[in-house]
Amino acid sequence: MADVITYGLADGVATLTMDDGKANALGLDMSTGLLRGLDRAEGEARVVVITGRPGVLCGGFDLKVIRGGDEQARVAMRDSGYKLLQRLYLYPLPVIIACTGHAVAAGGLLLLTADVRIGVEGAFKIGLNEVGIGLALPVVGLELARDRLSPSLLTAAALEARLFDPEGACEAGYLDTAVPVESLDETVRMRARSLCELDAAAFAETKRRLRQPTIDRMGG
Repeated sequence: MADVITYGLADGVATLTMDDGKANALGLDMSTGLLRGLDRAEGEARVVVITGRPGVLCGGFDLKVIRGGDEQARVAMRDSGYKLLQRLYLYPLPVIIACTGHAVAAGGLLLLTADVRIGVEGAFKIGLNEVGIGLALPVVGLELARDRLSPSLLTAAALEARLFDPEGACEAGYLDTAVPVESLDETVRMRARSLCELDAAAFAETKRRLRQPTIDRMGG
């Protein structure tokens, strides 16, 4: 697994921690590491938790690659990232994302793939800022936004690139709840414990039935 991902397993819960020492950009190493962690967890866990470094979950795709001259690297990063988002959205185990801070662009999309999204309170920015930095949202992102965001805020979020603080992110649909930073770990543990009690086969099949039409619209 890539060094930017740390994998841990305890009491049936696999935890994948993203930490590149900077903005946790969703570069090729990060998305590949997460995909490998998901593959491993599927064989030995009942719930998956994805979390970030203090202050940031994910700052989006690596802009140096997006705006660089290496087309092969750009395509590899994009394709791996899209594969990750689609895998997460249909992933057969319950997925919790513990949002440790900022989550923008692809970081916002990561939040939209999870079954439970728990953030920390604070002066953090969450959302899809692609249009604001000169990038069109891909179909994968638009379909996730259409599925998970509040209809009344979808236009502002997707077309106007509006970013939200954690409280606003709960209203918009990026987060389910925001808690004080010192309460994050215990809140995640409690939700994971509850999700571990669900029937695994029934959960996986219901999730597939609920979300497969969205994946189909993505072309995945």
